Amino acid sequence: MATTAKKSGAEGTTVEQKLRALYRLQLIDSAIDKIRQIRGELPLEVEDLQDEIEGLETRMNNLQTELESLESKVSERKNAILDSTEMIKKYQEQQKNVRNNREFDSLSKEIEYQTLEIQLSEKRMKEFSAQVIQKKEIVTEVENVFNERKKDLDHKKKELDGIVKETEKEEKALAAASTEAADKIEDRLLNAYKRIRTSVKNGLAVVAVERGSSGGSFIKIPPQRQLDIAARKKIITDEHSGRILVDEDLAAEETESLRELTQKAVMA
Repeated sequence: MATTAKKSGAEGTTVEQKLRALYRLQLIDSAIDKIRQIRGELPLEVEDLQDEIEGLETRMNNLQTELESLESKVSERKNAILDSTEMIKKYQEQQKNVRNNREFDSLSKEIEYQTLEIQLSEKRMKEFSAQVIQKKEIVTEVENVFNERKKDLDHKKKELDGIVKETEKEEKALAAASTEAADKIEDRLLNAYKRIRTSVKNGLAVVAVERGSSGGSFIKIPPQRQLDIAARKKIITDEHSGRILVDEDLAAEETESLRELTQKAVMA
């Protein structure tokens, strides 16, 4: 029969150690939540701007390709007009040396055809030139939007980088403390903690008893149950909210311990 492997750090730990680890993990997660609240929507705004800029770059590249194609077509029509003009001159010279009316008429038809080709090329060239002007206007508009978004992105990134820089040391200390705390918690308890945390609005899965009431539900706890919680001999949950309960002294000690840790990290 397969057995579930236990965490090395969680083996042999007392209930009190588990409670301390759970409450410390709660404090860490709450501190991380606060940092993320300070950042607000900035990370999402930066990501959205990056996506928009990437889309604008793609659009500008496509527009540039289309513009080059149109300019190439204008150039082709100019060359076609020059070729037809040269052909007309050639046929007109040949008409001076024809031997009969049949040859003259044949050359006249060629001249007429090339004249029509010139007219068609001029018409197409005007159409393509108009499209070039229109396309350039669109390119300018897109470039202006692109430059505006780039400025917005630079501003947002500087703002976000400033916040991240302010909290970087604290976050690293919290991450290390989180790993240490989680390693002391067996998987069953850790999964329960995560489940409770995601099911409540404020993310508080472990709360202290304050003035005889649960820190989560604020409902009075019977005196005997308060004594059991303070004894730290077993994991006790709030009957109303399902949150894990710890005594006020343990909460104060762990809060001060984590505060000292983060202060040292920030001052380092």
